[in-house]
Amino acid sequence: MDFSKLNNDVTDLTTKIVEWAGSALPNVIATLLILGIGWWLSGYAARGIASIVEKQPYVDPTLKGVLKRIVRWGLLILVFVAALGQLGVATTSMLAALGAIGLAIGLALQGTLANIAAGVMILWLRPLRVGEFIEAGDAAGTVNEVGLFATNMTTFEGVSLFVPNSKLWDTKVINYTRSNPRMVRETFGIAYEDDIAKARKTLLAMVAENDKVLTSPEPVIYVSSLGDNAVGLELRAWTKGPDWVETRFELIEGGKLALDAAGISIPFPQRDLHIKDIPPSLAEVGAKDSNSESAA
Repeated sequence: MDFSKLNNDVTDLTTKIVEWAGSALPNVIATLLILGIGWWLSGYAARGIASIVEKQPYVDPTLKGVLKRIVRWGLLILVFVAALGQLGVATTSMLAALGAIGLAIGLALQGTLANIAAGVMILWLRPLRVGEFIEAGDAAGTVNEVGLFATNMTTFEGVSLFVPNSKLWDTKVINYTRSNPRMVRETFGIAYEDDIAKARKTLLAMVAENDKVLTSPEPVIYVSSLGDNAVGLELRAWTKGPDWVETRFELIEGGKLALDAAGISIPFPQRDLHIKDIPPSLAEVGAKDSNSESAA
């Protein structure tokens, strides 16, 4: 083995590595600085945008989460491109390649893009906002955040719900919070022999004592049905949207107690059987069974 030649080769390689490191190291350090500062700056800018949105009363809080993510990821993309340019990568061709890759990914992730499109439409038309209680299909809860891909909600029982935006956009959305005032409709059944006028007066007096019930529109009571076991009296009263659930429960309990105190019964389902004629054959069988039991 020619050690002198090997030594010369190692020396040449070391020299080239040192020369490359001397020329490339500043670019590497600059790239790392760009990435680090850009990462911190994007997070700071996103938090700043969110803080500005919270302080502006005319800006819908629903936009907070979306604007925060758009600012952060937009700045990160610019930082990444700048870092590649610092390393000497041709960013023009890189952007073209990224565009082609993005097109292929978009075709493969049509469902995800549908969620983004639905999120944009929700933010544009605003059928729901943060803090509102909605029902959409089998999902119901208070909206916490509307993101680019999905909407975060909390159900009435306090369970967290994560719903894709396309599911909300493709179905009927019922917004209970915006309905103000809201009607409470409950039916109370009374016996056929009870006095309808007395029952109506009793229920209206109970409603008048509830301070959550609005006086305009005025509460009313109608005979809504003549059922098999009871006469149905439908109570219609109006209350503020946020008080609807509590008012409904109070009127149901108050109506029951008021009717009981007035001596008006709320009948339960029952059947009266009237036997007019018994065929002779059945009568004989019944008599034989009775005689057999007596003998035993």
